[in-house]
Amino acid sequence: MTHATLVDMESLRTKLPRLAGEYASAQPFPHVVLDGVLTQDAFRQAVAEFPAIGDPFWKGYLHVNETKYGNTQPDTWGPTLNAVAREFVSPEFVTFLEELTGIPNLLPDWTMDGGGLHQTLRGGHLNVHADFTTHHVKENWSRRVNILLYLNDEWREEWGGQLELWDSQMTAAQAKVQPAGNRMLVFTTSHDSFHGHPDALTCPEGMARRSMALYYFTEEASPVRKATNYRARPDESASKRAAIAVDRGAVDLYDRAKRRLGISDEQVSGVLKKVNLLRRRTKK
Repeated sequence: MTHATLVDMESLRTKLPRLAGEYASAQPFPHVVLDGVLTQDAFRQAVAEFPAIGDPFWKGYLHVNETKYGNTQPDTWGPTLNAVAREFVSPEFVTFLEELTGIPNLLPDWTMDGGGLHQTLRGGHLNVHADFTTHHVKENWSRRVNILLYLNDEWREEWGGQLELWDSQMTAAQAKVQPAGNRMLVFTTSHDSFHGHPDALTCPEGMARRSMALYYFTEEASPVRKATNYRARPDESASKRAAIAVDRGAVDLYDRAKRRLGISDEQVSGVLKKVNLLRRRTKK
């Protein structure tokens, strides 16, 4: 077994019994926040390597329910970012996640289906949602665990971007996670593990909320496919609720098309953007 050199596994394993208890009892769904996941040198180098805002490998997810950018191609990342991701899919780290979450036989996904590097710019948002439930290519893979590693050198609370964790009935956010640098959120993915940062970021121009996301699956005989399920918050207007619902329907349609026809994320994002523009014109 190759031992991690960038992820501080010694510290994580020392804390594992306590962390597993916190994870199981957390509300509104199983989760835990881990600080100092990377060694300090690895974190500094990962931040330095994070692709610039204008990097050509970013692809936009720009529609009603989200305005963020992703890079799902680890071969285009710097060597430290690539090596960190490889440690997150290593048997050592996967075993740690199994013991932390209580979910056996987890399968890491180097194809980065929905994962990879993410950035959200000033004014960007991600509406509250539960994630898609099955892998788009390996359809018998059921999505079980998310990890989000924040790679912000600086992130002030007044800039927003706290990840809100909502209860299954969407009555209230029961936890909020500040996207502080070298902090990881681990949580169980289910049809009602609602989360997001729905308010527009107010960070300075030229800055971004930055993270690395990886997802873990289990192989199931008949997993239930659900597309990303965006939801409105209780205090949102009727018009915003309607826009979220229309966009959610479009996301479900193109989730099906992506699976059956193999269309790309870029094509999906482009159509969703056109749906958003058409909705705005119709309202005028």
